[in-house]
Amino acid sequence: QFGIHGTSLDKVAELADVSKTNLLYYFPSKEVLYVAVLKQILDVWLAPLRALAHDQDPLVAIRRYIRLKLEVSRDHPQASRLFCLEMLQGAPLLKGELAGDLKQLVDDKAAIIERWIDEGRLAGVQPQHLIFMLWATTQHYADFGTQVEAVTGQTLSDPAFFDQAVDNVQRMIIEGIRVR
Repeated sequence: QFGIHGTSLDKVAELADVSKTNLLYYFPSKEVLYVAVLKQILDVWLAPLRALAHDQDPLVAIRRYIRLKLEVSRDHPQASRLFCLEMLQGAPLLKGELAGDLKQLVDDKAAIIERWIDEGRLAGVQPQHLIFMLWATTQHYADFGTQVEAVTGQTLSDPAFFDQAVDNVQRMIIEGIRVR
């Protein structure tokens, strides 16, 4: 919740209801544990992106992606904020993962988006910027949930507000990438 420097192994062990010794058996240091948590968060966040495939209808696939990402924002806001905190700190413990597996996944999915564009199935946009926009709009509801609630009085846990967020984000992005 507070990043690597904002908690202790004693507190983590207490919250996990295990002894510190047992925790250190599986994770030999706080850094190893923290990186494992961040990688798990990244896996959850990237699962919807991994599902994008060339044989899908691009507009249907991106609509579905938006819904899934907003579900993750609704269901795991603290995890998203922890990951965001790591990014704001320059990702000192995760740079290898970002430059390796994440970059490869983004490159692979950007190639699919580029094929959709080349085939006339999506408007011409730079695929990486589309992916960044999808991340920014969907994760905003988790990373800045306090702001969203202060302004609207609602959170994604409210089913009507969740549906409204999904509909609006989908419409704005889909209308920007729809072939005219």
